[in-house]
Amino acid sequence: MVITVKNGEKFEYESPLTAGEIVKNISEGLYRNTVAVKIDDKLCDLSTVVEKDCFLSAVTLKDKEGLDIYRHTTSHVLAQAIKTVYPTSKLAIGPTIENGFYYDVEFTTPIALEDLSKIEKEMKDIIKADFPIERFTLSRNDAINLMKKFKEPYKVQLIEELPEDAEISLYKQGSFVDLCRGPHLPTTGKIKAFKLTSVTGAYWRGNSDNKMLTRIYGTAFEKKSELEEYLLWLEEIKKRDHNKLGRDLRYFTTVDSIGQGLPILLPKGAKVIQILQRFVEDEEYKRGYQLTMTPLMAKSDLYKISGHWDHYKDGMFVMGDEKTDKEVFALRPMTCPFQFQAYLNRPKSYKDLPVRLAETSTLFRNEDSGEMHGLIRVRQFTISEGHIACRPDQLKSEFKECFDLAVFMLKAVGLEGDVTYRFSKNDPKNTAKYIGSVKEWDEVQNAMKEILDDLGVEYTSADGEAAFYGPKLDIQIKNIHGKEDTLITIQIDFQLAKRFNMVYTDTDGEKKYPYVLHRTSIGCYQRTLALLIEKYAGALPLWLSPIQVRLLSVTERTEDYVNEVAKILMDAGIRVETDTRNEKIGYKIREAQLEKTPYMLILGDKEAEEKTVAVRKRGEGDLGTMSIDEFVSKILLSVAKRELN
Repeated sequence: MVITVKNGEKFEYESPLTAGEIVKNISEGLYRNTVAVKIDDKLCDLSTVVEKDCFLSAVTLKDKEGLDIYRHTTSHVLAQAIKTVYPTSKLAIGPTIENGFYYDVEFTTPIALEDLSKIEKEMKDIIKADFPIERFTLSRNDAINLMKKFKEPYKVQLIEELPEDAEISLYKQGSFVDLCRGPHLPTTGKIKAFKLTSVTGAYWRGNSDNKMLTRIYGTAFEKKSELEEYLLWLEEIKKRDHNKLGRDLRYFTTVDSIGQGLPILLPKGAKVIQILQRFVEDEEYKRGYQLTMTPLMAKSDLYKISGHWDHYKDGMFVMGDEKTDKEVFALRPMTCPFQFQAYLNRPKSYKDLPVRLAETSTLFRNEDSGEMHGLIRVRQFTISEGHIACRPDQLKSEFKECFDLAVFMLKAVGLEGDVTYRFSKNDPKNTAKYIGSVKEWDEVQNAMKEILDDLGVEYTSADGEAAFYGPKLDIQIKNIHGKEDTLITIQIDFQLAKRFNMVYTDTDGEKKYPYVLHRTSIGCYQRTLALLIEKYAGALPLWLSPIQVRLLSVTERTEDYVNEVAKILMDAGIRVETDTRNEKIGYKIREAQLEKTPYMLILGDKEAEEKTVAVRKRGEGDLGTMSIDEFVSKILLSVAKRELN
């Protein structure tokens, strides 16, 4: 047989060999660093027997696939350790994720973070034992019987979902056997540096109707130094996590008696969202949008016309029962069917288009409890929503204007460099999910691709992520934990105008349906606030800060002067807070620093006498003394420029 390697060199062998033997024959040094191989682009274990001509390449820890294999093997070591320390536990799944791995487990009694040290100790013993990791296969029935013998109901369920004629692969290390597609490291001793990082809850299969399992997160690296660097990064994440920092800085809170995913925005958080909302609404007005205010709920009739009742009902909060109630209402999960009524309020001609409607919309979505996280994903939220009805010849320019507005907003808040772009298309294998013909979808998706290419946007394509009525551009962003969500979206809708009979009279006198662009300009305000808290570690830019200046009195004698300066600043439109407590000035400064206040004005007897202010700036310290007018001009100029530093 002839084996072709990466550089095109060919090696001939007279009899079958394992992939590991072939790599070792090519280079001893390469073999020591190889964790798996690719045989004709298929990932395989080093123990895989090669019997015919093929292309073979070594996979090392420098390759993403190699690091994934390394971490996946560590997750199997975790599972073996769990079964040793907690014999009555039941294993579910243990995949790799971007920076590590996790394993979902059902424990007889709950475990906590402090219990991870016991599991880690057992993992180290397994690694030290250097067990060979051996792949074997069984028929579906035999695999089911084996997992029943091991009392692993979740594994049984996974196998039962496979075809009856499927050949099931399993891996054995010591006395432990796990269901797995592989590949894996050749032995457990190849793992050099790992750490279990956290414990949380997770529903089986991500479905809140299923049992809540315990999810143990961990990570693994080739070198101890890389692990230590990553753990330091995790500590930085904890400092930036909006779910903690936002609460510590009093931006928001949650209350059990109100419910999960229903945060209370405290004065600071409400102020930032108000600033963003006014900024967005003013900018949209400049760009030709008309403001609407529509109801928060509607009868099911409206959602049946739009198609949301059939395609989105499970994600809605429904009030009433269609079988027993004359009228059934639902809180709105989106605003489009409501804004369409504004379009329908009077007849339109081709000269009236485009019609640009915008609304600061409060929406409601029945998210699974396991999906909720701080302000990132909630059940009630506010969004900068808008809809544009346009003629076919206006589609390209209007889409570009939507994109330009989104980029403008991202630049203004400093998130432009943190986003990626996703062209979300329909699922060609499941067309029943969508309204409209295959031909119509192909035409619109080709048109959207042409627009994106013309814009020069670097994007990825994702089948199955389109709305049920049209494709979209999703502007994606990751939170501090690496979880990706959609921040802003621009959708081309070629169906709903027909459903609502939204027509315009064209130049030929014929009634025609417009395209509708569904878009957001800065997305969900709560999610944006969360991302800003994480990006700036709570130290928001001056123009966005809920409190821009804190005035600190040195003694009780300067309290009147503090109030005088505060009024001057507030009259100039600067957001001010005063601290005239009978505390030492050093204590007041430290407290203002901990609360990430951009500017502090220290006001003592000298400042009161000279009508000046002593200025301290966040991150820079003492800026010296200046006149009130000079300070006001400095602040207003920075705000006008929307400076981010």
